[in-house]
Amino acid sequence: MKNIILIVVLFVCNILFSQSKTFDISGIIVMDKDSSVLESATVYLQTARDSTLITYTISDKEGKFVIENKTSDNFVNLYISYIGYKTFHKKIKLDRSSIDLGKLRVVENSNTLDEVIIKAVAPITIKLDTIEYNVKSFKTKKDANVEDLLKELPGFEIDENGVITINGKVMDKILVNGKPFFGGDPTIATKNFSKDMIQKIQVLDTKTDSQAFTGEEGDATNKTINLVIRKEDNRGVFGRVAAGFGTDERYEAAGMLSLFNDGQQFSVLAGGNNINSPGFSYGEINKMFGGNASSNIDSQVFGYGNQGIVTSENAGLNFSDDVGKKITISTNYFYSNSDSENENISNTENTLPENRYYSNSNSSSISNGEKHSTETKFQIKLDSTILITIEPEFRFDKGTNINNTNEKSLDEDMVLVNESTSSSIEENNNNSFANGMNFTKRFGNKGGFFKLDIYNSVEKSNSENLFNSEVEFNDDSTENIIQNVNIVEKGSGNTFESSLVYRMPIKAELSLDIKYSHRTRKEKNFIEVFDIEETSNTLTSNDSLNSDFEYLNTTNTPGLSLRYRKDKWSSSLGGEMVLRTLENKDYLRPSSNLERNFNALDVRYRLRFRSPINSYSFRYDLSNNPAQLSQLQTVVNITDPLNIVIGNPNLKQTKSHRLSAYYNYNNFQKGKSFYASIRSNIYNDRVISKSEIDEEDLIKRTTYTNVDGSYNFYSYLDYGKKIKLDSVKTLRLSVGLRGSINRSINYFNDVQFASLSESVSPNLRASFRWIDVTDIDLRYSFSLNNNTYSSDVYENQKFNSHQVYLRTTNFFYKKIELRNQLRYSYNTNISDGFDKNSIFWNATIAYSFMKDMATLTLKGYDLLNQNTDARRIINGNTISDTQNTVLKRYFMLSFSWKFNTLGKAGEVDNRRGRRMR
Repeated sequence: MKNIILIVVLFVCNILFSQSKTFDISGIIVMDKDSSVLESATVYLQTARDSTLITYTISDKEGKFVIENKTSDNFVNLYISYIGYKTFHKKIKLDRSSIDLGKLRVVENSNTLDEVIIKAVAPITIKLDTIEYNVKSFKTKKDANVEDLLKELPGFEIDENGVITINGKVMDKILVNGKPFFGGDPTIATKNFSKDMIQKIQVLDTKTDSQAFTGEEGDATNKTINLVIRKEDNRGVFGRVAAGFGTDERYEAAGMLSLFNDGQQFSVLAGGNNINSPGFSYGEINKMFGGNASSNIDSQVFGYGNQGIVTSENAGLNFSDDVGKKITISTNYFYSNSDSENENISNTENTLPENRYYSNSNSSSISNGEKHSTETKFQIKLDSTILITIEPEFRFDKGTNINNTNEKSLDEDMVLVNESTSSSIEENNNNSFANGMNFTKRFGNKGGFFKLDIYNSVEKSNSENLFNSEVEFNDDSTENIIQNVNIVEKGSGNTFESSLVYRMPIKAELSLDIKYSHRTRKEKNFIEVFDIEETSNTLTSNDSLNSDFEYLNTTNTPGLSLRYRKDKWSSSLGGEMVLRTLENKDYLRPSSNLERNFNALDVRYRLRFRSPINSYSFRYDLSNNPAQLSQLQTVVNITDPLNIVIGNPNLKQTKSHRLSAYYNYNNFQKGKSFYASIRSNIYNDRVISKSEIDEEDLIKRTTYTNVDGSYNFYSYLDYGKKIKLDSVKTLRLSVGLRGSINRSINYFNDVQFASLSESVSPNLRASFRWIDVTDIDLRYSFSLNNNTYSSDVYENQKFNSHQVYLRTTNFFYKKIELRNQLRYSYNTNISDGFDKNSIFWNATIAYSFMKDMATLTLKGYDLLNQNTDARRIINGNTISDTQNTVLKRYFMLSFSWKFNTLGKAGEVDNRRGRRMR
């Protein structure tokens, strides 16, 4: 019976669709007062019978527009919307397929307050560098959250791990009513705010508070989303709680409560689970749990990859408030505790100039970590020209790590050369405090300003490690190595930074930045190693392994930058003279003291063009970076007796040339999108490791050197087409291509050679969405990898991999939701003994009740019990196959309840179209 009903529904829909007629409406938008054309105005159509959005477009630089679609209606309402102008309206009879409206005049807004709310609201509005979407214009399923809504917006993509990209650029920050929400972590808001709560979604380049205040351009490579809740609806409470229990003693529990009171926001969340989930998904069935679930909250990782089994507990607080008209305060606190267990198997082939050898290892690890962090921001606007921000933050973490490793090394005839075992029990704790302050003063009306930034951070760390290792050599002439030590390490760091920027307007479009910055980084480190006598259990300090040093890195950087910005174009060229001094004082070995001066010119150039339909950018950076302290120190590190490391104090700075270009095209009207990006790095004097391996006992001794000839190149292309079949059915098709070239220089046993790694990865995607009926997403990707070497000693490698991803969602009787997620992986390069292919299948069925406030969920994770983490890594002269512990099949029953009282104080009477006052 159910199948018959479905067939009838499909038949009726097809009949309706077949009765739709194609049309195109064109015109030119001009301003009424002077007849000049109006670019970037939003033109949209609604049905005359019920004001349902049909389609929309944006006028071009000549004010022209063409709006195309299909409809079965005979009349439509056309609207034109532009900031500062009254909404233009015209009722159109669709009596022919092509309609030219000629010039349409829009009138400037008189700023009078009208009590009547106009139902027609532009689906998309362009405001300088901000794109604004009207939420009600986009149809979604009945109980959609913000993530579901974003999938309907043009240019948005959300992958299976929840990462959001906008026209190929990563969304790295989210705001609620312009304020940070839980440190800006995107997933907390997108997965827990319902669509009904949001009035508008604004998309803009990621900016600092100071950049937003002065009107500067932000970070063109990342995007920020601002969720706008209607002012009259910005009072009340919303949240959800969830708990689940399953087989193999799997469990999860989480909850969130948010209180909004005009300008005040308060939220609290907590969670715990042993299914490798970040803990902030609150039983959401679209999270599917596990796999590569991860969440990053302001650089503090609460999620985990699919290596090992993790049990975690998390909690957080977020508060923001407007104190008067001049001060805004926002603060958050996070706590996390995690226990993880993992077993690793690794087989490595090492190629040397004369021969090769193999290393096979098995290791197990148990770790516990506890983290606390708090951040606060004070934003003070003394007047319309002065902004002060103060941002203190504190972090504390402690942990315990237990590791056991067994490794065997064999020569090319598979004869045992050495065998080693090691174990360690390490306890560590770290704490840090940092404070940043910014003072910004604007002046004039041409964009001039003065900025002062001051930043200071203090860190302390302590650790103690009971380390035991034993290396047995098959060659009797080489003495076995035994270590049984207690390593105590104390470290501290202090950073002070200050910078001044003065922007001097030359013309309305041209300005000169004069700037100066200073940075001092001071580190202290003390390591004392005690040999443990097993019989008497006494400790004896080992002077050969002890270290006590102080490291100072000081830079002074004067610079100039010339900027041009007009309408859609912007360009800047700047240079900085970096004057750097490195000092290292070794209190145990004064002969290892180090003092180096590095002076170099850094250069950067930016070019950018933006319009409602397309945008592109180009950037070039020349930077100079010194080697790390561990690469400069001449202290011999023999913690691992098979891998001895010593630095090189004569290393030069690495000079890198970075070029990148980006192009984006997004035609809202035709549903077409295309974006391409390329980036490349070319290195001079790049610091690399230089190793020598004794072919008798396979002990590796490593130092560092500078080389030329390294570079890398990455590119990405994507073309997409959105086909709107009708008001509720949409088909999306896309094809993409990733490519990379990476050339590196390697040094083994005094033989220098180059390795070239090339990769091409085409991908296809098709998705079909029928609102409240079904949602299907199918992806296929193929990766072809080729590794070649300049030396005949090393064997070239060629391999490929395939991955198919299928996600389906089906809705039944408006109460039942069935989701399936399948991922098939096949790697031809994995060696025997490891899983070359796997099918990873998750399934969830959910039942909604209590007016959709409650949900009962049954999920099955890894139904075929084939989840795997086998992978191959090629690096220089090594090829490694590894496999880690992963979460395997389980079933879980969960209950989720959500509540929301936002907006109940201001109801709308739709019969009159007026807001009740």
